[in-house]
Amino acid sequence: MFYGLKKLGVWLCLTAWLLSGCSGWGAAEVQKLSGYSMGTSFTVSVVASESEARALDGEVRTAIDEVNVAMSTYLPRSDVSRFNDAPVNGWIAVSPMTAEVVSLALEVAEASNGAFDPTIGPLVDLWGFGPKETTDQVPSEDEIKAALAMVGWQAVEIDMTANKLRKMEPRELDLSAIAKGFAVDQVANLLEARGFEDYLVEIGGEMRFSGTKPGDDPWRVAIESPDSDNRSVYEVLEVTNGSMATSGDYRNFFEQDGQRYSHTLDPKTGYPIRHDLVSATVLGDRSVFSDAYATAFMVMGAEAALSLAAEQDMAVYLIQRGEGEYTETRSVQFEALFEQSN
Repeated sequence: MFYGLKKLGVWLCLTAWLLSGCSGWGAAEVQKLSGYSMGTSFTVSVVASESEARALDGEVRTAIDEVNVAMSTYLPRSDVSRFNDAPVNGWIAVSPMTAEVVSLALEVAEASNGAFDPTIGPLVDLWGFGPKETTDQVPSEDEIKAALAMVGWQAVEIDMTANKLRKMEPRELDLSAIAKGFAVDQVANLLEARGFEDYLVEIGGEMRFSGTKPGDDPWRVAIESPDSDNRSVYEVLEVTNGSMATSGDYRNFFEQDGQRYSHTLDPKTGYPIRHDLVSATVLGDRSVFSDAYATAFMVMGAEAALSLAAEQDMAVYLIQRGEGEYTETRSVQFEALFEQSN
């Protein structure tokens, strides 16, 4: 159960948007493993002895790297890159984990009516947010229409028994909005399999947590302020079991002629999102779903996001841009979690 939600007037003990809490974080029982993979940093905090943490270090890195090697669009021999290069109607053998993630991605795509679409790769590349080197400039309408013709999750087919994928029309996968969440779950599953019940796993801002810190203190995590000029804390949550992912339009973008263009693209229009929702945080059981739905909600906008959250019984926290200030909206499920903590 999640519990405890506090609004901070100032930000304290901030490391990126992950807060451990000032008291007790330096205690020897909380061991930290950190590194770089999947194009971002990761931190694993686990209640363990130093020797246990050292033994875990290699396994944690391997678990994350295996996901990266399978699903990166930057590696030419990854499962995703091979699928993208494959001809239409040709089956491609992939790892079981890639087949699982694609299956989950298509599940979210269907539930969100395409707001989340794992075949958005051509648009991501066109707008300069993918692995292909481009200049920061707005594509022409014809270029966007051409890229849109290659987007559509319904054209991807999976054989889960044989772990194979194929495309019925020209398609390119981009799993960047779900793979980090899956990697977080892989690490969490590894820790639990090794008998560790108290941990916090974070990869590029996607998190999963379990148990408490020594002294029965909850883990403290932060929702970042949607301010592109500086990093600060907007909200702090004290949590024990579950996952959290946040998607926003305030970090990865470019500007042209005074207009800002976000990396969050609408798979239906081909353009970056243009509404007042600037941050969507999802709390759930599995990071893979929190990660994907956070992106879907950002694409959909606040009203549609709250509607889908209610339909899926999901706890979400939305921040919208108003006139000179931000406003926040919490789903009924999020409020219920907060009420249970008081």
